[in-house]
Parts: sequence; C-alpha cells; structure tokens
Amino acid sequence: MKNNLYQKPAILVIVFSVIAFTASRAQTGSPGDETDQRVRKFLTEHSHYWFDMNIPASDGQLLYDLIIKGNYKSALEIGTSTGHSAIWIAWALSKTGGKLITIEINEERYRNALENFREVGLSEYIDARLADAHKLARELKGPFDFVFSDADKDWYKNYFIELDPKLTVGGCFVTHNITERGRGGNRGYGGPAIYLEYVRSLDNYETTLNSTGGGMAISYKRSVR
Repeated sequence: MKNNLYQKPAILVIVFSVIAFTASRAQTGSPGDETDQRVRKFLTEHSHYWFDMNIPASDGQLLYDLIIKGNYKSALEIGTSTGHSAIWIAWALSKTGGKLITIEINEERYRNALENFREVGLSEYIDARLADAHKLARELKGPFDFVFSDADKDWYKNYFIELDPKLTVGGCFVTHNITERGRGGNRGYGGPAIYLEYVRSLDNYETTLNSTGGGMAISYKRSVR
C-alpha cells in the first residue's frame, strides 16, 4: 500500500504534464498548420482573382495531390501566369521539403505572381524566373521529379522532349489543357493533340487524362527508355 501511495502523485504529475503539453500544442499549432491556414485563407479570398491564364482550383488541388502522393521535391513549372498553380504546387512542396522553379515570360504577370507568393507566405519554396521558357528549359540542368507544363500549346511537344532526359524515373510530367477532343488537331487544339499522340506513343511513360477541370495529361516516367 505504501508503494501505491507514493506512485499515485507521480502518475498524476505525468498525466497533468501531458494534458498541459497537448493544450499548449493545440494553442500554438505546428508550422504546417499555420501554413495551411494561411494558404487556405489566401485561396478563399482570391477565389475570383485567377482570370489571367490561370488554372481552375480543381486542377490546383490535383497538382497538390499528385505531389503529396509522389513525395516529389524538385518541381518545374512552365507558365507561371500570376501564380495560382505555383501556389498549389509550392504548398505541397512545403510538406515534402521541396522547391519549385517556375518560368514566366510576361513581366507584368511575373510581378503579380511575386506579390502573390509573398502575400501567401510561400516565397521560400518558389524560385520564380522571368525568362523565355523555350530557352531556359534547355539550359536548366535538373533533375526534376515533377513538371507542370502550361504555356504556349504549340510548344508542348518541344518542352516535353527537352525535359524528358531531366525527369527522374518515377517522376510525373503534367500538361494542362489536354482533352480527348484535342486529338482531331482542329484549330486551337493542334499542339495539344500532337502532344497527346506523342506522349501516348512512348513505351516508357504511362499517361492518363483527368477532365475534372481544364483537362490534364498525367504522364509517369516508368523507365529511362
């Protein structure tokens, strides 16, 4: 009985310490929780802002999910616009410990994107470049494990051919505005149609289409060749 009397106060101290620690964590939250709250708030407040060549929110969520699922860390985006897609990508990379290089050729959109990155608090995960992607994609050394292509549609195949050697096996190459109807090669869909036919012909890539938003071709690199 004597031992139990001495043990009970010690147990109570441990219990109250755990409760106090848990309460403290609940009040302060983790850095990840703070980032999530800040990004969600920003995206909600700017939900009607992304009109200048940006992706819909459903595609942003898809990009986020693909990065989290693949635990990707080295991402490249071609076509920043004012930063909507880059925010979703960088948000995911903040959880995997990665970073994004994003390229935009238009200076006004580029400046707007930088401001959005600062406001949302994700600048440390984004290396934004004001450049011509036709040239810079060739110069970047990589390797990358995630690529999102959403720039000039007639150059889609060229971007892919340039970046394929720099994409790691197991990596994911996502291209926007790709749908089955683009296979006809009609005006406005020539580039996407040619791209889709090409990437589907590659034995070392597995390509599927997602049509929940603007249309995404999702290609996983299964081997070098």
